[in-house]
Amino acid sequence: MSNFLSSLSKTIHASLALAIILFLGLFYQNDGFAFDRIFWSTTTRYVHVIVGIMWIGLLWYFNFVQIPNMPKIPDEQKPAIGKVIAPAALFYFRWGAALTIFSGLILASLNGYLHDAMTLSIGSGVPKHTAIGIGMWLGVIMAFNVWFVIWPNQKRALGMVECDPETKAKSAKIAMLFSRTNTLLSLPMLLAMVVSQNLY
Repeated sequence: MSNFLSSLSKTIHASLALAIILFLGLFYQNDGFAFDRIFWSTTTRYVHVIVGIMWIGLLWYFNFVQIPNMPKIPDEQKPAIGKVIAPAALFYFRWGAALTIFSGLILASLNGYLHDAMTLSIGSGVPKHTAIGIGMWLGVIMAFNVWFVIWPNQKRALGMVECDPETKAKSAKIAMLFSRTNTLLSLPMLLAMVVSQNLY
């Protein structure tokens, strides 16, 4: 068992297989199995939640673990973070953001509230769509920050893009401030998403 669990790939594949078996079993109990809107909506929501956890989990990792503890790490050990850990975390961070937005838009479209949510339900006055729309817009702003502010600045800060020391330091600060901005927006965004499930 330890050999099996020592492999991340095997662990993830087994977890996915268990999830699929559970998914099929639960759907089969619900009047049989069909590739209908409910199936695709459920599948998309599941993907949306998984990639959202990846995204926000890494956002909080950066802000609660990595950034506060970098000053405590001896200088000779810092390259391991900057050259190995941070680039890997940033890969999953930025693609988690993109896939969260993409799957969220598909989910809203499948369930028929995409336009109403993106317009914050102005005109129709559906509280559920207003709440989910606020969450969606906050998510879009956060994803924009990830791809167009944090990532370009992190590439300079980590030395992935050549620049002078002054630009490198400035880029590190900008990346940190926008990462903190996303942390600031994360709790209201998650609240809007959760509250929307209980509104009509």
